[in-house]
Amino acid sequence: MIKITLNTKCNLSNNTKSSDSPPKSELQRIYIMSTIKHLSLLISFATVSLSFTSCGPTASPTVPNPIAKKALKAVYINPHKSGSYAHFKASKSYPKTSNVYKNKDLLSRTNSSNSKVVIDQSLQRGFLMNNGTIAMDYPVSTGRSKYPTPNGSFRITEKIVDKRSNLYGTILNSSGGVVKSGADSRKDKVPEGGEFRGAPMSHWMRLTGDGIGMHKGRVPRYPASHGCIRTPGSVVPTVYAKTRVGTSVTIRR
Repeated sequence: MIKITLNTKCNLSNNTKSSDSPPKSELQRIYIMSTIKHLSLLISFATVSLSFTSCGPTASPTVPNPIAKKALKAVYINPHKSGSYAHFKASKSYPKTSNVYKNKDLLSRTNSSNSKVVIDQSLQRGFLMNNGTIAMDYPVSTGRSKYPTPNGSFRITEKIVDKRSNLYGTILNSSGGVVKSGADSRKDKVPEGGEFRGAPMSHWMRLTGDGIGMHKGRVPRYPASHGCIRTPGSVVPTVYAKTRVGTSVTIRR
């Protein structure tokens, strides 16, 4: 509420009075009218100012802002509790992320008697399961199109901590120099005095008789192997320790 007080008192000196001066009542009337006019202008200005600064909560523009430089992008907010598996999967970087999710409590209770491994080729993710619940979600790299990883149900048939491939690796000459990297022992000839050095495949877990298995390897976020399931070095020892010969492994797409 605005309180306005009009001071209508006119201090007119009798000494300045002349016969030509308007009467005192007329001067008061002129003063009041002038004051009212100025107040009207002030109130009008205040009303306009309020209309410019008012932002009602339901206000919505009906036309695009002509001075806008570019459209603002909505900010994504993960709705799930931080640290939960739902939060991990709802991340904008999932499944391409190289991050690993671990349910530490469940993982501590996972062992070769209650574990199972699931490989999802469409996601390029591996899942270490404990009685049907995900204990660890980690990145993998399966076979590229020329060497596809087979889908199906398998069991681990062999486990070797330190293993090298007998199919893929590097051919060296007699001096130890590299003749060919990415060599195939079935196709590429080893020079006299040289050797074929198989690619390292530590924490090897065989799944098929023709050389498909899970092991440590480089894990880009796309299929890149010769058919095996490459697993990060930070993860594969855990998978190896929590499984045994006979553990079920499901590969799906």
